[in-house]
Amino acid sequence: MAEVSNSKLYDSNTGIALGRDACVVIVRTDWNADFVDRLEQGSRKILEANGAKSIVVINVPGAVEIPFAINRYWDFHKYKNDKPQAFIALGCVIRGGTPHFEYVCQSVTQGITQLNLMLPIPVIFGVLTLDNSMQAEERLGGPLGHKGEEAALTALKMIALAGSISSIKK
Repeated sequence: MAEVSNSKLYDSNTGIALGRDACVVIVRTDWNADFVDRLEQGSRKILEANGAKSIVVINVPGAVEIPFAINRYWDFHKYKNDKPQAFIALGCVIRGGTPHFEYVCQSVTQGITQLNLMLPIPVIFGVLTLDNSMQAEERLGGPLGHKGEEAALTALKMIALAGSISSIKK
């Protein structure tokens, strides 16, 4: 099981300084809003505590629409002063009685993976894919950590990593 205790994510001494003065765009879904609200709250808490200068929130109807919104936002802001340094995708997809769950999860996962390869900035996967509501509770401050906080920490570390890679000399 992927428990936060198996990770050094919360350790800021892992060789990557957390990104300060970052502009981060959170793209979140309207579905399962009570859980997604808590993911966003956790992300905001970490971003604000680490000095993010700008946090933009975009709401989309569902998880499948997340990659479109990220790509569109990037296209309109990549040459502007408010250009983001990272995107965080937040959502909660709970299995139902049809194969729809698999299609949605596969679509959003592939879309975010494609964006990570296509865009010059990180796109963080903070979409919960769950069998039931109890699993959401376990991932929103329960025994499995807080996935919103983890997504924000990942974004900050990836912003710093992207900056440090560009300064590495051969």
